[in-house]
Amino acid sequence: MQTLLALTQGAPAAALILAVVIVVGLIGLYSNQTIIERSLFRPYWLLRRGEYATLVTSGFVHADLAHLFFNGFTFWAFAFTLERTIGSPMFVLLYFFGLLASDAGTYFKHRRDPAYATLGASGAILAVLFASIVYFPTASIFILPLPVPIPAPLFAVAYLAYTWYAARSLRGRVNHDAHFSGAIAGLVFVALMEPAVFQRAIDTVFG
Repeated sequence: MQTLLALTQGAPAAALILAVVIVVGLIGLYSNQTIIERSLFRPYWLLRRGEYATLVTSGFVHADLAHLFFNGFTFWAFAFTLERTIGSPMFVLLYFFGLLASDAGTYFKHRRDPAYATLGASGAILAVLFASIVYFPTASIFILPLPVPIPAPLFAVAYLAYTWYAARSLRGRVNHDAHFSGAIAGLVFVALMEPAVFQRAIDTVFG
């Protein structure tokens, strides 16, 4: 166990999740694309066909290499530090809470559209990112190609505002509903599980 902790920098759950996301993502993209087709989350068919497993499996496949790389990099940037802070059991609970919350946001928006399907780990990863912002409210976030760091709370407000607008105004392949739901899930999770930490973040930002 000590060896595993050392190899994963004290974050075995984050390392395992990242490894599974990368391996399954690459297999789906380059070896067996039927994995992607079977893993897609289709809100319309969730209850009609009992495709309950796709609530989870859709979070481990990606549309293309850029999608996989961006999600993997974002997860790596925040997950390891957060797991070392809150512990592995809490981290795993957060990750899957974010994943299911992002599914819920997608379901209520697209449950009447039989052609709609989605995939990717973005919702769960945004839950990790936003939980990390609550735990580390004085941190800064870099967004390429911007050359300056952005205060984490400012990023959170700007991102939520943009995603809310995009989910209602824009069209395209990006599932903004899942992104918004996942981000909110990260905030709600900390507020419920560690209200003192959530209050401390509010006091730091506004106090």
